Amino acid sequence: MALERLEGSLAVATAERQAAEHAREGRSDALKAVRVQVRELAEDLDRVVDSAHGAEIVRAEHRMRLEQIADRAVEEFGVDSAALVAEYGPDVPVPAPAEQTGAQAPAGQADAQAPAIDGEQAALPDGGDPPRRTIAYVRAEQERRAATAQRQLNQLGKVNPLALEEYAALEERHAFLATQLEDLKKTRRDLLTVVKEVDDRVQQVFAAAFEDTAREFEQIFGRLFPGGEGRLILTEPDDMLATGIDFEARPPGKKVKRLSLLSGGERSLTAIAFLVAIFRARPSPFYVLDEVEAALDDTNLQRLLQIFEELRDTSQLIIVTHQKRTMEAADALYGISMQGDGVSSVVSQRLREPERA
Repeated sequence: MALERLEGSLAVATAERQAAEHAREGRSDALKAVRVQVRELAEDLDRVVDSAHGAEIVRAEHRMRLEQIADRAVEEFGVDSAALVAEYGPDVPVPAPAEQTGAQAPAGQADAQAPAIDGEQAALPDGGDPPRRTIAYVRAEQERRAATAQRQLNQLGKVNPLALEEYAALEERHAFLATQLEDLKKTRRDLLTVVKEVDDRVQQVFAAAFEDTAREFEQIFGRLFPGGEGRLILTEPDDMLATGIDFEARPPGKKVKRLSLLSGGERSLTAIAFLVAIFRARPSPFYVLDEVEAALDDTNLQRLLQIFEELRDTSQLIIVTHQKRTMEAADALYGISMQGDGVSSVVSQRLREPERA
């Protein structure tokens, strides 16, 4: 009997234990489900908190930005935020774009297309321009218009606040340089006038001197070469400032005229004739001649000394020479002599007294 009761008690205990295990397993599953739900709710809470925090940060940034815009409007334009909202808020109509206004309407339809505000006809102010047509504020469209305006503004470049001062300085500089340039042009004109006057004077003087020299050269050449012909010619008679001078010399008995075909003595005598022609055309108080008659024979030297005698009447002649006949025609001689001691000394000798007027 006791064994049966024990077995019954054991069976009951086993049944209760199994029931308890089933209940425990059910509670464990419920606990896991609760934990999963708690974890999901915690994640949702974190997302909500993060979203709320982000929204608060965005609101704070918007608030700060609005405050900065309000401060900037007050500082730059002297308009507070209330006035800005009242005049330029999203509820206020904005001017229509230029392509949407009635400015392009044909003539005769201006009255029919008078500008309207909020769909109503606007009254034209007396003596003023008609107001532009307005449209409702649409943020996307206005942002597009603002982007276009900003792009056009960027194309214009940075605004230089000192442009007026720089323009005034450049204008003053330009006026100064223009005045200086005009002065330079006037000076250039004056200089060109002076140069022309000098050129004209030089041409006149040269033409007169050449004419006198050519006339004297023909006479002197005829005396140094009896029966011969000589003359001076200009290479460019039309340009007296750039012309050259050629010699035509034909000694008696010769047909040549070029100096290169003459003998050394003839060329030397021709050159002397030219010098003497210059002396007689434009006299000078004195002349210095160095060995001009070295290549001349006695006959030509005698002719030259006769011409020197004529020049002596108006000028003083200083001649460096080794010709004895030239020394004999001089009034005074100055030479270098070496004595026996080898020392050079200057020796002077007056041959005749100069004639007094």
